[in-house]
Amino acid sequence: MVAPAAGGGFGVGAFNVIQLEHAEAIVTGAEAAGVPVILQISENAVRYHGGLAPIGTAALAVARAAGVPVAVHLDHATERALVEEAVRLGFGSVMFDASVLPYEENVRATVDVVRLCHAAGVWVEAELGEVGGKDGVHAPGARTDPAEAAGFTARTGVDALAVAVGTSHAMLTRTASLDLDLIAALRTTVPVPLVLHGSSGASDDTLAAAVAHGMTKINIATHLNKAFTTAVRVRLAADAALVDTRAYLGDGRDAVSEEVARLLGILTVPHLVDGAATAP
Repeated sequence: MVAPAAGGGFGVGAFNVIQLEHAEAIVTGAEAAGVPVILQISENAVRYHGGLAPIGTAALAVARAAGVPVAVHLDHATERALVEEAVRLGFGSVMFDASVLPYEENVRATVDVVRLCHAAGVWVEAELGEVGGKDGVHAPGARTDPAEAAGFTARTGVDALAVAVGTSHAMLTRTASLDLDLIAALRTTVPVPLVLHGSSGASDDTLAAAVAHGMTKINIATHLNKAFTTAVRVRLAADAALVDTRAYLGDGRDAVSEEVARLLGILTVPHLVDGAATAP
């Protein structure tokens, strides 16, 4: 679903799954919007569940029952063994993150994962120019060099590239300032779709501008967690005697579903730059 979006000048929403309610909410939102969606499971979520199989199997089941195309994607995997497990379970794509390594080591590790995944028909995303916010690091000033990104893509054979253009993971406010000129330069230079991580920190208008300038896969996690948690807090505050988890988790699920549908309406229509639809 990412390559056609890149060709059409629109975005694909990729939303992180932490619990089963997230997967159900994301798919319900995508069905309401009538567009495809990506369910992402991060390495941190894998640790929370004590392994990939419990949450991964659940997400795959939700995806198979969906009324729109749904991909299940491994997000920010740093270990080859976790990638191997995702492939065995039936994930259609993985994001291998060796961005903290020196450039040549990142290339070698990524090439190894690409060979493994492509042999199994699995799509691979990688990262160059570490996006801040993981493990307590907050570095919105990080930037990906277009020439280096083009060389990295050519050497590794990845199918998509996550780039640093001004966002940071785990932002609680939507105040990120993106380098739109850099996004446009990367889109011109890099022959694969671009991925925006840390998109929870970007406003609606900024997300639309990012897509217009060349971003395709838009990753969102923290923003949905805020919507979920807010709805749960409201329900519990209104009823101190409530103990049925289905009641308040259901409210959280509904809030996420509504926000996913709204965000997909922003991301999945072609956007304009200087009056012309963007295209790679």
